[in-house]
Amino acid sequence: MSKSFQTNDTLGEIVLQFPQAATLFKHYHLDFCCGGDRPLADVAQSRNLDAEALLQEVNEKYEAAQAIGLDVKDWMAIPYEGLIQHIVGTYHTYLKQEFPMLAESVAKVHRVHGEHHGAVLSVVHEKFDELRAGLEAHMQEEENVVFPQIIAYENAPSEEKRAALQQLLITLDREHEASGALLAAIREVTQDYALPDDACRTFAYVYRALEELESNLFEHIHLENNVLFVRLSA
Repeated sequence: MSKSFQTNDTLGEIVLQFPQAATLFKHYHLDFCCGGDRPLADVAQSRNLDAEALLQEVNEKYEAAQAIGLDVKDWMAIPYEGLIQHIVGTYHTYLKQEFPMLAESVAKVHRVHGEHHGAVLSVVHEKFDELRAGLEAHMQEEENVVFPQIIAYENAPSEEKRAALQQLLITLDREHEASGALLAAIREVTQDYALPDDACRTFAYVYRALEELESNLFEHIHLENNVLFVRLSA
């Protein structure tokens, strides 16, 4: 049986070894993607959580998963091309499908309910549009420039290619940080997606879809920041 986690383990390391921990971290609104390099103890303190209690909860779930023979994919060992195919096929495809539908609903809810909830919905509308525009450009850059260069590096490694990639990764990491800040702003202004009493079905759908988008992006950025980028920087 693998060793239990410690409070000095980073959130990214924990999720990498035990992906199901992501569900727990999402429950407590802990950023394991952009903030994946922070130790559990530091993150818990910043959120006014008991680090030892949180650690115990993580380890209990980890031990239960091991007891039933949980199969964990080792993303650190998978070839770059396979990891990239997974990121594009799973996460980029999801965003490309979700953004147009969600954008229409966000705009509709803002238009219909803006009179009574304008202070909240105007921020949601603005931040969502900014998030979408940034991520669409980000994904295009990855698919057309960065990912092909990573695969070329894997097929014929050189220090020159690696150095060029590391410069690109700095920009991508900053863009991830910007996306994380926008998600946090939406969650804050909606008070953790708390629906008002007069919310219609479309209003409820928008909040539910935005929260699902946040969850998906956390997993997406985790694989890039804490796996792909870490491997290329090692």
